[in-house]
Amino acid sequence: MERKKVVLADDVELFLMLENTVFNRDEFEMITVRSGHEVLKVIREAKPDLVFMDIDMPGMNGDECCRIVKRDVMNSHIPVIMVTRRGRKEAVERCREAGCEGVVLKPIDRGDLLAVSRKYLNVKERGAQRFTARLSVKYGVNSSELRKEYSRDLNSGGMFLETDNPLEIDTMLYMEFNLPAGGRTIRCQARVAWVNQVESPKKPQLPAGVGVQFLSLGQADIDAIRKYIKTGEQ
Repeated sequence: MERKKVVLADDVELFLMLENTVFNRDEFEMITVRSGHEVLKVIREAKPDLVFMDIDMPGMNGDECCRIVKRDVMNSHIPVIMVTRRGRKEAVERCREAGCEGVVLKPIDRGDLLAVSRKYLNVKERGAQRFTARLSVKYGVNSSELRKEYSRDLNSGGMFLETDNPLEIDTMLYMEFNLPAGGRTIRCQARVAWVNQVESPKKPQLPAGVGVQFLSLGQADIDAIRKYIKTGEQ
């Protein structure tokens, strides 16, 4: 089956890595670019099925690039989803006026991206498999004050962290943990994506804790986690 082509256009490496983690599935071909001019070239040559584009890019802003795409009769049918930070009403309005099909807000929510992919790419959501892994994890809202807890499971997009003192959703964290295979130390930013409370837990099969989404993993760290999971499953 031919893979759907998705363009990820942003000049911030953090955002690119997050999107690669969310969309790392066999049915997608991911094309990452970092400027509006690159977007136009890729659209003309690759004819993607969907474009995610930040409003702020070097050389040409995303809304200007979107207008050019929508004026092109050969490519105007390609869905363009603009991306900007929360709280920027003026930027959201610019995105809408450029003719985009939708707006996604940063910090990026995995569910928002998957909802868009289902709408425009006609694919079903398939939850990322998590590998049972009890790892010692240091974490905190800043790197100078870290506490230690243990993970329950892990994948390249995040982990479930056991704790009797769960933080609020969207709390930004600094995290550090070691992978047993090869001893690689993973250091990254993360956010609390969901909470499993002691009372009325969201997932009763899990203890109290938080689901954590990695935000700044480099490709080498992503590959190391995948290698660890693959080795552990054998």
